[in-house]
Formats: sequence, structure tokens, C-alpha cells
Amino acid sequence: MKIGVVFPQVEIGQDPDAIRDWAQAVEEMGYTHALAFDHVLGANPDRPGGWKGPYTYRHAFHEPLVLFGFLAAATRRLELVTGILILPQRQAALVAKQAATADVLSRGRLRLGVAVGWNAVEFEALGENFATRGRRIEEQIEIMRALWTNDLVRRRGQWHSIPDAGINPLPVQRPIPIWMGGESEVVVRRAARVADGWMPHFRPGLAAQAVVDRVHGYVKEAGRAPADFGIEGRFTLAQIPPAEWAKEMAAWRDMRGVTHLSVHTVGLGLKTPAEHVQVLQRFRAEALG
Repeated sequence: MKIGVVFPQVEIGQDPDAIRDWAQAVEEMGYTHALAFDHVLGANPDRPGGWKGPYTYRHAFHEPLVLFGFLAAATRRLELVTGILILPQRQAALVAKQAATADVLSRGRLRLGVAVGWNAVEFEALGENFATRGRRIEEQIEIMRALWTNDLVRRRGQWHSIPDAGINPLPVQRPIPIWMGGESEVVVRRAARVADGWMPHFRPGLAAQAVVDRVHGYVKEAGRAPADFGIEGRFTLAQIPPAEWAKEMAAWRDMRGVTHLSVHTVGLGLKTPAEHVQVLQRFRAEALG
């Protein structure tokens, strides 16, 4: 199992040096990847109709692919993972270009996690249709993979048209791995059919194992091998007392089919990027051994 960390988007701050130091410390400790959340816009909770989302305009989010261009120069081994990029609110060809550039600058260290999103405000502001996002994401993935693996692409789909054109430079990984987030039945089945992996939210145990086994069944139904399909868990430290970290980690390691895990340090009341690093150091010592 590969153990990475969640980039503490809403708590990392805006100091480029602190962000660089955080990433380099994570890499030096031996964590394998850094996973970043994505939101382009935050809504005003006092807007007409109110707001029930977990984030507002007061929460700071660094744009993941721009961030990864920066981290590509600051690190050497750390895999850079979007977890997730809200793909249907973006233009597929532009995401393909941005992802290819991040992959080139990182020498092939990008993993692109995508999902349909939940924030209709963002879709409206970015000029995309919230209602069709599930159907469009499959066509977007097809388009992006074609652009990553061919000099020229001719495609005319329901929502996208590529008129004999291509991106240059192509990425190092051809294609870049695409993982999917989301846990509804339609999303899970879609991931099993078209994605390279899945990013669920659950605690380890029998119930989670049953979900993993069910997803592997869907992968087989799609004519694919479960061994080639990754699953990434999330270890949210704010949910687990430190005295139980090692036990929880052992439960994760006992699960069949979970290939990756990201340690999430947001929500612990930490004030600085250095404090996030200190917690990750403690976790490594006490839970990973």
C-alpha cells in the first residue's frame, strides 16, 4: 500500500516558501504522494436561497494543476494527485493540455483524479451545464486520453469536437492515469468501466471490504482485471484519537484491494504548515513504524 498525504488546502496559507517546505518535508519523510482538493469558486452563504455546502468563499483553495507546476519544481519523487478535479465544469481539451504540461514538468508524476462535483454555483459561473455533468464526464475522459496518446485527434461527440488537432508536448505518461471519486451506484459503476482507480470515503473494516469486493465485481463485469484497478482510502486524523492511529493503520493494511492511502491533517486545529508537518512526522513514527 502506498501512503501519501492530503495537501491541507484550506489551512496551508499563501506563503510559497511554506508550501514548498511542506512538500519537501513530505517527500523527505517517505510519503509517496500528495493529493489536492479542487474548488474554483466559493459561494456566499448569504446569497438568495442560502447555502449548505461545506466550503464558502472564505475557504482558500490553490488551483491544483497550477499548484502542481510549482510542486513539480520543488520535489523529485512525490506523485502529484488531484483528489479530485471537478472535470465537467472545465473544458476537456484545456484540462488535457494543463495535465500534460504538469506531467511533463514533473517527469511523469501526475495522477488525475476526477469527479462530477456537487457545487452548482461553480458550474454556472464557469458556463457549464450542471445537469449533464455525469454524462459528459465519460466523453471528456475519452477525449483527453485520445489527446494524450496521439499527435492528432479527430473526434466529434455529443459535447466535444476536435477538428484534426493535437496538444504539444504530449505527456510523459501516455495516457495519464485517471481515477474517479464519488460513491453513488452510477458513479462507482462508471469508475469500474472507464477509470484506472477509485477514491472512496470510508473507514476500514468489514463494511468497507464488502464495498471494495463489490467494486471489483463491477471491474470484472467490464472485462477488466481488479489487480489493475487502484483504490485509494482516506485516513482523516481528526476522526481518530492518536492512541488509535496504529490500530486504524493496521486495519487499512488488512483490507484487500486498497492500493493507496492518503493521510489527512486538516481539522486538527493546526495553525501553520510546519504544524501539519509535525503531525505527519508523529503519524509516521507512531502508525507506520
